[in-house]
Amino acid sequence: MKNFIYPHIFWVSFMVIFLINPLNCAAQTDKVTVPDNDPGQSDLSPHSLYAGLGYGNNMIYLGSTISQNQPYAYTTLTYGYRDMLYISLAPVHLAGRNPFIAFSMTSVSFSHVFNSWFDISAASSYYHVAPSLRDTLFGNFLYTDVTFGFDWKILYSKLSAGGMFSEDNNVFFQFRNSRYFQTPGFTSKDLFFAFDPYVNLICGSLTTMETDTGSPVQISPPFWKNGRNSQLSSNAEYSSSFRCLEIDLGIPVSFNSSSFTIEAEPGYVFPLYEENEQNGTKGFILTLSLLYRISPK
Repeated sequence: MKNFIYPHIFWVSFMVIFLINPLNCAAQTDKVTVPDNDPGQSDLSPHSLYAGLGYGNNMIYLGSTISQNQPYAYTTLTYGYRDMLYISLAPVHLAGRNPFIAFSMTSVSFSHVFNSWFDISAASSYYHVAPSLRDTLFGNFLYTDVTFGFDWKILYSKLSAGGMFSEDNNVFFQFRNSRYFQTPGFTSKDLFFAFDPYVNLICGSLTTMETDTGSPVQISPPFWKNGRNSQLSSNAEYSSSFRCLEIDLGIPVSFNSSSFTIEAEPGYVFPLYEENEQNGTKGFILTLSLLYRISPK
């Protein structure tokens, strides 16, 4: 157990020191990543429409791998209104799974900036799984959260409280520190690079399932009593506890213009409980995405 904890403390300490190191950076923001509008244009429409696509080596969500450690790809269509309201739809394909669209995500988010140091946002996401995969992947669920953002100038902090609504309801809390900065614009198209390294802590419900053999298996939503773990639950005893689930480290790097954003996000996940074959969340993760503004400016 000590061998598991000490490396995590080292890396977390390293990232915290890195994030609070003073840098010349722009004001912190944390919203849907969309191409920036040209600030010199005052007659822009309040409406915007974006199309995108992405790839990842493993989709980890609230302490669980909902892609079952498999690569995934997705496309997305997003509508935005005045940089405050976003509605998006994203079908997802999992490698080696049929049908081709394993599940889809529908999301709605709203954010409001009160002043230079405080903002608030609310979001809701519904995950709809293909009926033929609900016994082997996971069941449909809705996740809704409220997030408070605090801009300390040298650090941007977020505190989120959310609820998962499915066959069993669960509560989650997340605390994230990030440090956004970007390069000056270059070329006539005002292109720039942006960086947003972060450390994220997730706490929530963790269920321990003890099988007939006496071997404990730890699982967390959306697998609890849904999806593949339902196949193991016929003769097992369950107990649940609220605890910290994982620490995520990531360094999103994006290349931006007024019409598109290309982003790569390498990261690493440290589970804060004993790993088992069912979860498989520990390790390196990578996501790649492209978002293009298709609405007229």
